[in-house]
Amino acid sequence: MRLERGFYARDPREVAPELLNKVVSTRGCTGRIVEVEAYGGADDPGSHGYRGMTPRTEAMFGPPGRLYVYFTYGMHWCANVVCGQKGECAAVLLRALTPMEGLEKMRSRRPKARRDRDLCSGPAKLAAALGIHGTANGADLVTADAGIELLDDGTAPPPAPGRSVRIGLSTGADLPWRWYVSGCPDLSRRG
Repeated sequence: MRLERGFYARDPREVAPELLNKVVSTRGCTGRIVEVEAYGGADDPGSHGYRGMTPRTEAMFGPPGRLYVYFTYGMHWCANVVCGQKGECAAVLLRALTPMEGLEKMRSRRPKARRDRDLCSGPAKLAAALGIHGTANGADLVTADAGIELLDDGTAPPPAPGRSVRIGLSTGADLPWRWYVSGCPDLSRRG
């Protein structure tokens, strides 16, 4: 069942752990979310929206239930689920998935991945494996207008997810806003 807009219209720190074990589906490829990070806006120096809206970050300001896709390091795309209310800057970065369907397509998009567990074990790897790039920025996950959706297949989030500080930040790195499925081999980094 596709997630409804109300699911996303909350604080990203509430949404993030509840996204664990949900399923991302993109045109024949699916994966179970096993690692996420929450990002707030004006109160979060690690957020792209910390200094306000720009053309790059506009999608991050809502409405909720859309994708904020950005380009980083001059070569990688990363995908975030937009949360909160329209006009707020809030999102959850999809950090890692366990591949479920469409593995051949994922392997063709990520030929350097040595093992299937390496296909989506990081935010840029995940986006590449699923074929998510800049044209998906602003895509509506609720209506699946771009063929990308988040689904609840009945698998509950872990009752006690792993939690740590966010990864790879120079500012806001001390906030414990990363959640993950403990023991999962598909994480971008161990707990």
